[in-house]
Amino acid sequence: MRWIQPFKAGSVEMLRARAMAATPIAELLQLPRGERLALAMALWDSLDEDGRSEALPLDADLCAELDRRWAAHLQDPTAAIPWEQVQSQLGLG
Repeated sequence: MRWIQPFKAGSVEMLRARAMAATPIAELLQLPRGERLALAMALWDSLDEDGRSEALPLDADLCAELDRRWAAHLQDPTAAIPWEQVQSQLGLG
């Protein structure tokens, strides 16, 4: 069984409490959805720019799709969903 060492979760107090000691992956996978997402976000945020680029390489098709979505947003910014609403829908807020 692999073990995860404690991590800094920013403002996510519930995760700090659970991460006081080394925690097995199986236990982390049993966390509620919102806590698992907060953990994933904290881990992602802990990567530097090079680490993120290596972890998520972008091919030409994906770059084109991201460009298309960005252009659509620039055309109609009011269609965007506020981050607070997304967090609430995910059970994070």
